[in-house]
Amino acid sequence: MRHPVSRPRVQALVVGLALAASALLPAGPAAAADRYEWAALGDSYTAGEFVGDPQPALDDGSRDGCDRTSDAYPGVVERELAEFPPGNHVHLTNVSCGAATIADIAGQKQKPVSPVRPPAGGWSAVDPQIKRAGLDDRTDIVTIGVGGNSLPVDDMLLKCLGQGAADTSCREYYTDPPEGEESIQDKLARVQNEYIEMLAQVHQAAPNAQVITVGYPAVLPEDSSDCDRFALTELGPITHADIDWLRDDVLEELNHTIQRVTSFFGDRYVDVHSSSVGHDACQPAGTKWVEGICGAAEDYWPAKVGTLLNCARVNKRATLVHPNAEGHANTAAHVERAIRIALLER
Repeated sequence: MRHPVSRPRVQALVVGLALAASALLPAGPAAAADRYEWAALGDSYTAGEFVGDPQPALDDGSRDGCDRTSDAYPGVVERELAEFPPGNHVHLTNVSCGAATIADIAGQKQKPVSPVRPPAGGWSAVDPQIKRAGLDDRTDIVTIGVGGNSLPVDDMLLKCLGQGAADTSCREYYTDPPEGEESIQDKLARVQNEYIEMLAQVHQAAPNAQVITVGYPAVLPEDSSDCDRFALTELGPITHADIDWLRDDVLEELNHTIQRVTSFFGDRYVDVHSSSVGHDACQPAGTKWVEGICGAAEDYWPAKVGTLLNCARVNKRATLVHPNAEGHANTAAHVERAIRIALLER
């Protein structure tokens, strides 16, 4: 049986690793002046979107539309590393961005899509994340959480919502697709190739860095009957059969793809799925670590997205199946441990 992460045990390990790392450092002012450079790259599951305070703040002119937040896992890990330093101070550069694809990490500019106070002309395109982060031979750690938007999972969920409302199968749609639509097998094969190219570019940009990839949590339940069909605080009208398919043949295979490519490069993969089983979007408030289509979010986050979804009807906000603060805290515990171990190996 899988169990959620034990925070006290992780904290005990953190202290031990911090002391061990300190013992390996030379004494004196030179060591005290040094710092580790960590770059956090990724999509909305890294950026946070509606979890904590916006970074930059809402009234800050440097806002870029990427929806990074204070309680997303990079910020949580940063605070833990500051409290229990792994020898040197760890300096975080977080350039994660909501809606980022694999190509946006290293290959192309991204047009952010934040629904929070967008400028009149829309958000300006931002550089690829490896450029924004300034990766170079002094970068010590790179964490990457990306891949879902390249399938793209959000479009697939919308299709499954529509198919479910019409009592038809999105599994059939994606396994035997109409002309012009990729099958799920073709999507996953393409994502694998894109991930290989992206990791190669990250290593080229930061040749001395320890690279850590972060998988996706258990968004969907092990038993689809846990979902109250048509409840917008869960997965809405998606059929139970399609939920099973999305879990096993889409999201699980996406994690396997990321893990496989990570292993090929000799990098470290962080599994956050195992520890989050039982905390999916179809569990009750207080147990779920992933909000449903509509869910709990900070006040600045909108209830309405587009013309079709208005979560104000259920007194919620448009969370669109993203981790909440508890989900980010769980991911943070695993990422923090991976970073500390990686720094010990430098």
